[in-house]
Amino acid sequence: MARKPLVDSRLDGKFAVVTGANVGIGKVTALELARAGARVVLACRSDERARAAMAEISAQVPNAALDFVRLDLASLQSVREAAEEIGALSPRIDLLINNAGIAGLKGLTADGFELTFGTNHLGPFLLTQLLLERVQAAAPARIVNVASRAHYRTGPLEFSRLRKSTASPTGFPEYCASKLANVLFSRELAHRLEGKRVDVYALHPGVVASDIWREVPAPARALMKLFMLSNEEGARTTLYCATAPEAAGRTGLYWDRCKPRQPSRDAQDDAAAAELWRRSLEWVGL
Repeated sequence: MARKPLVDSRLDGKFAVVTGANVGIGKVTALELARAGARVVLACRSDERARAAMAEISAQVPNAALDFVRLDLASLQSVREAAEEIGALSPRIDLLINNAGIAGLKGLTADGFELTFGTNHLGPFLLTQLLLERVQAAAPARIVNVASRAHYRTGPLEFSRLRKSTASPTGFPEYCASKLANVLFSRELAHRLEGKRVDVYALHPGVVASDIWREVPAPARALMKLFMLSNEEGARTTLYCATAPEAAGRTGLYWDRCKPRQPSRDAQDDAAAAELWRRSLEWVGL
């Protein structure tokens, strides 16, 4: 018996961008959007892995309209180049899905920011800013930011830490902070786009057995994955926020299991969201 598609509505004529679409829930997201008729840009760091993902998608959806754009979110220059390339493909972007992220890595980005924060927040922040005019041109349009319930496990953002190398042994506190930044960014972006028919969503996909855990040692990783969701299950909330008619207009909310959920107290801090926005604009040179 064939599995029920994860997208109920047709998306013919729609143009979608999915970051990190070569593996995990990103690949499932790209597959299901293509299955529904959208033209999908796979914005990924690895050319080889993206091409392999495109071949897999095309094998399941023979008429899939797919494009690849190289994107390294840890490099602001790469983000600028990717945005320019995406812009050359279409004047309108109906769906921008900021899915890519890292966990458990340590160090600094090429631009001198804590590696996880720079990759999980600053890169997507800049990409969204550079593509925003095209998203608004497609209104009604949607921007989906894949965050995590890990944002509950951190306190307020410590801005002084974000331009220093990863301090913790595991990188997990930094991951939690980056996911709080995702939720705050979504909140402020929704506020700034009020009345412009662009809906913004932040979400927890579930604890998914995806490639984001690749740096965890193999024995522990195998045990962890026994208790995790599949990539297909993990993509449900992303696809719901991106496509469900009943989610239209419900902007600025945090979602879990296809339903709005109250985020952490720190994620509801409008002053912190505005300050993160201000600093992020400065840091990316806008």
